Amino acid sequence: MKQNRYDDEAFFSKYSQMNRSVQGLAGAGEWHTLQPMLPDFEGKAVLDLGCGFGWHCQYAIEHGAASVVGVDISEKMLAVAREKTSGEIKYVCSPIEEVEFAEGSFDAVISSLAFHYLASFDEIARKVWTWLKPGGDFVFSAEHPVFTAQGSQDWQRDAQGMIEHFPVDNYFYSGRREANFLGETVIKYHRTLTDYFSALLQNGFEIRGVAEPQPSAEMLASVEGMQDELRRPMMLIVAARKTPA
Repeated sequence: MKQNRYDDEAFFSKYSQMNRSVQGLAGAGEWHTLQPMLPDFEGKAVLDLGCGFGWHCQYAIEHGAASVVGVDISEKMLAVAREKTSGEIKYVCSPIEEVEFAEGSFDAVISSLAFHYLASFDEIARKVWTWLKPGGDFVFSAEHPVFTAQGSQDWQRDAQGMIEHFPVDNYFYSGRREANFLGETVIKYHRTLTDYFSALLQNGFEIRGVAEPQPSAEMLASVEGMQDELRRPMMLIVAARKTPA
């Protein structure tokens, strides 16, 4: 059975209180980096994998998308999405690994911080390539391999609780990790940069952009502890395109 922590009442309650849950895209630290990497949505058919509360779906609609489909495993997340976003958006409750669409259904596929929950990125890259029209865009963010490698996803601290460093270990051992997220144990999957880019290139994508987002100047000045986010990368953003036939 696919992991679905977001329908757990306690976990969902904690997640719902995060800045990115309350403020939407404005509360997402990577948004100022992700936004300019997104394609032009005007007149496009767009798919969002792991859409959560639907903020990126709503952004696509507001920027001229002809149709938007959001896929997420969590009924609780989609209930909020349906309440807070446009009725034009079609939401599908399904694990990303199991959803199916016809060949050439979309002009753009996007995903925000979902793929590190999936055991196989290569499988997803193959599916996305099939679902995209020739020349279609694939833009996604995931937790950075430096962040996922050791597993715990927490700082190494001294006896006084002060941060010493962020541990990176077992980097080349791709696979399952147990992470602590919001005080709960969550299963995630580590993969190397090579894993990501090889899967894209071998499945017919060209890479058009890569970013390791840093906090904005505004967040660095206003959010406590944000300066520590400059000590290691937490996220990876990739913009790719299906090579035209």
